[in-house]
Amino acid sequence: MFKRLLIANRGEIALRIIRACRELDIAPVCVYSQADAGAPWLEQADQSLCIGPGPSKDSYLRIDRIIAAAEVGRADAIHPGYGFLSENSHFAEVCRDSGFEFVGPSPEAMHLLGDKVNCKRLARQAGTPVFPGTDGGIEDIEEAVKVAAEIGYPVIVKAAGGGGGRGMRIARDETGLREGIEAARQEAAAAFGNPMVYVEKYLEHARHFEVQVIGDKHGHAVHLFERDCSSQRRHQKLIEEAPAPGVDHAKRLKVCEASAELIRQAKYAGAATCEFLMDRDQNFYMLEVNTRVQVEHPISEAITGIDIVKTGIRVAAGEPLPMKQSDISINGHAIELRVNAEDPARNFMPQAGLIETFVPPGGMGIRVDTHARAGYRIPANYDSMIGKLIVHAPDRETCIKRCLQALREFKIGPMRSTLPLYERLLQEAPFVEATHDIKWVERLQDADRKK
Repeated sequence: MFKRLLIANRGEIALRIIRACRELDIAPVCVYSQADAGAPWLEQADQSLCIGPGPSKDSYLRIDRIIAAAEVGRADAIHPGYGFLSENSHFAEVCRDSGFEFVGPSPEAMHLLGDKVNCKRLARQAGTPVFPGTDGGIEDIEEAVKVAAEIGYPVIVKAAGGGGGRGMRIARDETGLREGIEAARQEAAAAFGNPMVYVEKYLEHARHFEVQVIGDKHGHAVHLFERDCSSQRRHQKLIEEAPAPGVDHAKRLKVCEASAELIRQAKYAGAATCEFLMDRDQNFYMLEVNTRVQVEHPISEAITGIDIVKTGIRVAAGEPLPMKQSDISINGHAIELRVNAEDPARNFMPQAGLIETFVPPGGMGIRVDTHARAGYRIPANYDSMIGKLIVHAPDRETCIKRCLQALREFKIGPMRSTLPLYERLLQEAPFVEATHDIKWVERLQDADRKK
């Protein structure tokens, strides 16, 4: 096992990794930017090293400075968390070449699954359901037009090397497709340094379904069942729950098992998430594989009792998975609400500044993962998520009730947050009845604006 681990991240995920390190008797070493100097999570580290100014490009995205910090901190391994460099295969390769174990997949596996075109090809081999569309990146627009005509409009143009909604265009006819390909190429080149795009079928009313998987360096992999992430806006998740409500048990297991097989074939070691869209007939189509721990991993931990972060560190150290698939079962229901310092009434405008009031909820089945507290100043440089409310209960109905009570107790001020929005969404019929899809929150907001 590692003696010292450098955490190449910040905020709640840095604190989450610190806690896992403590249970494994590993000394955690943190890096931080000038904007994060004196931040609460740094108090829990054995050593903290400044790696540059506030902007991410000058600190958390500087591979050379992170490697230098690992050397100064005498680390054995580097954990990237999520975001920043977590899905950068070059960073994983530099870690390896510099003598540090990367807590995550090998650069080869990350590159294979991180590129959506290559991932789609491997998924077909593994029996994982994928969208009909182009076989690879678009080189000839006329060929894309032909494929779109065969599978039927609407279609979606996607960046091969990206995510987060960037490099994507929906096309409802040939003119829209031609324009969308050019626009998506330009956006993908600017955002990801890779202009390659591809075309696949677009689902009008889809749910977002994802499978938590984890593999080791000995060729073993298991799934930790699935999550529903359909409550989102502009491709950014708001509410996640596990297991996905209202899904046929046999279909669920088939997709989960195919996801585990996919990462086995990729020789993948570490935590990953296979993401799908599900249509109204519960047909599944794979979107991508996220080659890192996910923001919403705690709800999979809640229903299975498996510590995903600790397991990922053990796997990186060369240990085999401590469980077989037959050992894993679902216990109850869990919901995660992303706590963002944003004003939903003002188009989710970020709310940087000093937190004067921060009172987290408590009670049976309540977990709050956060780096924030009263007196903490939210910097304007980074993502506005300041925590996650995770609620676990024996069943979904009770879980929703516990969420609502927790939201009533949770106090953050003076800045606005997404907490009041969740109190409303959890009581809306589409969510309660599990008839929601990935556009339901946006439709609700559009209806509000028309009133």
